[in-house]
Amino acid sequence: MFAPFFFFLYNMNSRQKANTAFAASFAFFNIYAERTRNMKISELFQKKKAVYSFEIFPPKPTADYTTVQDTIRQLSDLHPDYISVTCSAGGSGNSRTPEIAQLVKECGIEPLAHLTCIHADKPSVLAALESLEQAHVSNILALRGDRIEGAQESKDFAHASDLIRFIRESGRDFDIAAACYPEGHPESDSLAADVRNLKKKVDAGARHLNSQLFFENEDFYRFEDMLAAADIDVPVQAGIMPLVKKSHVDRIISLSGAKIPARISRMIARFYDKPDSLMEAGIAYAIEQAIDLLSAGVRGVHMYVMNNPYVARRITESLSPILKEINGADNANR
Repeated sequence: MFAPFFFFLYNMNSRQKANTAFAASFAFFNIYAERTRNMKISELFQKKKAVYSFEIFPPKPTADYTTVQDTIRQLSDLHPDYISVTCSAGGSGNSRTPEIAQLVKECGIEPLAHLTCIHADKPSVLAALESLEQAHVSNILALRGDRIEGAQESKDFAHASDLIRFIRESGRDFDIAAACYPEGHPESDSLAADVRNLKKKVDAGARHLNSQLFFENEDFYRFEDMLAAADIDVPVQAGIMPLVKKSHVDRIISLSGAKIPARISRMIARFYDKPDSLMEAGIAYAIEQAIDLLSAGVRGVHMYVMNNPYVARRITESLSPILKEINGADNANR
């Protein structure tokens, strides 16, 4: 692919060659700078009425990156506003997140790197922050994280708010997001108590929130009202999980504790053993849920696509005209 360019250079005089080489170098460094610039996701909410994003997870420590690299490329082609990268599978914590986040960055999409603290101490968190800085990642979703059986719990961080405060006080220039739970955290005494804990995260420095998955939009609207009453005024993205596989039904629902509406129950009962139909029904429900949320004025939707580019593409194709209408042509990437 480079042969015509070098033949072109060969037939130039010295000044033309110098000018062409300079222009090519300038273009290359412009592309590199664009891919490595530090964009703050919280600033997107100042530019857009509705932000659109995906979540992916790293492969297990022993797996290679071929599949996830292809997944990232395909998701990037859909032009989300950002892609969040969860912590590593298999109990390896934050170890592979910076590497995957860097792959997202190299595809021209801003990554939001998950960072957990329940089994971490301050030195290990500082090392993780250093790795993220080296990867040109400037956005973090600060989480307590799930307990790993047999692992010692942190003496430095009891809650996500402790981690957020530590990152902020470290002096590093990270844009920090936090998680929220429209139906309440499974370990919380009540939804009201959970909202009070969420206020601590925001007061500690969280600048926007990503919600846990939910299937009943009215629960999210009530949650928004509770946040307003608690003086929590940062943007909140609604988390949507398309239920497109039996494994999602069996595992994700049990782990999240999300309430299952009658419509979802009927869908699962009817198509549980029919993979193609469940895929189509799950995508349709997620699209319908997102359209209602966007119509109600939510600040964005965050799609838990389970590393499935096909699902992401189908949903994006349906939502693109709506997002363009909401954000205006000048602020719409898709």
